[in-house]
Amino acid sequence: MTGLIESDEQRALREAVAALGARYGRDYFAEVVREGRHTRELWTEAAKLGYLGVNLPEEYGGGGSGIEELGIVLEELGAAGCPLLMLIVSPAICGNVIARFGTEEQKRTWLPGLADGGRILAFGITEPDAGSNSHRITTTARRDEATGDWLLSGSKVFVSGVDIAEATLIVGRTEDARTGKLKPCLFLVPRDATGFSRRRIDMAIDAPEKQFELVLDEVRLPADALVGDEDAGLLQLFAGLNPERIMTAAFALGMARHALARAVEYAKVREVWKTPIGAHQAIAHPLAQAHIEVECARLMTQKAARLYDAGDDVGAGEAANMAKYAAGEACVKAVDQAVHTLGGNGLTREFGLASMITASRVARIAPVSREMILNYVSHQTLGLPKSY
Repeated sequence: MTGLIESDEQRALREAVAALGARYGRDYFAEVVREGRHTRELWTEAAKLGYLGVNLPEEYGGGGSGIEELGIVLEELGAAGCPLLMLIVSPAICGNVIARFGTEEQKRTWLPGLADGGRILAFGITEPDAGSNSHRITTTARRDEATGDWLLSGSKVFVSGVDIAEATLIVGRTEDARTGKLKPCLFLVPRDATGFSRRRIDMAIDAPEKQFELVLDEVRLPADALVGDEDAGLLQLFAGLNPERIMTAAFALGMARHALARAVEYAKVREVWKTPIGAHQAIAHPLAQAHIEVECARLMTQKAARLYDAGDDVGAGEAANMAKYAAGEACVKAVDQAVHTLGGNGLTREFGLASMITASRVARIAPVSREMILNYVSHQTLGLPKSY
């Protein structure tokens, strides 16, 4: 049951994806993590059913819907215990950027593959010395005037799925010929490009998707590796970052719903005295509060997705930040309360909640910290002065 106001098609999509997720579930996800594999089986089946490209244009093999529908897919898979993190990266961030700003050749080259699951793209923006402050990005691109090629140099960190991605959409900076200032630009860098190397980061998170640090040492790219207009700058960047926030919120909400479902199920049958522990307000009320916060975050996420899909980038920017904040907080609280509800069992591998303690914190930290979201809201929404 959902409190969201959705169309018949959206409800049908939600039910169908939930059924797919139920066929795999948390046990499948845990097995994949334990064996160091990727969720290829689930990814492939989701692709065949049309779920991976539901947000991409129909003329390029997608479903012709929007981020709201892709968020439904991710949330329901997460609620079933088997979220696909690369849904955020490949069809949401990279797919939307290419669909909106890519050349016709780039669209025909990449979008059908992203939609049918045959091609995966990674996304690199964060740098070792440039986390939340994108103005400090030092990855730079310069033209080789003799050939027209681009030469890209720099480094990136915490890039998901580079080992399974055919290419990585890299955020670099080029010099504005008029002002001399650096402006953001996006480049598709093939995995096997000369000078492009990766190192896996050892993360204390149970997830199939691996994190990498990238080094770009004078990587030579053809002129058509540039995605979109060289002068569009931030407009193109935020075409990817708003969906990233919305999809991260969906990711967090799925995780929260899964944890709460496990806790409620346990609280209904676990007896210590005369009645199940769920009859006691010390157990029931925190679970109810967590549910309320999850539902509120779901509504904000739906609002953000609808604004984005309607083409309101400014409105979507504010709502996407709020949705990501609300969902991240709700997720952490839901997972914590679920673990406490199960007591010692909450820390066992059998019940599968303990690993979610670390995973839930990701939604607070990435792709932007809650503190930076609070800065955004205080400055952009409330009009308060900056401290930096």
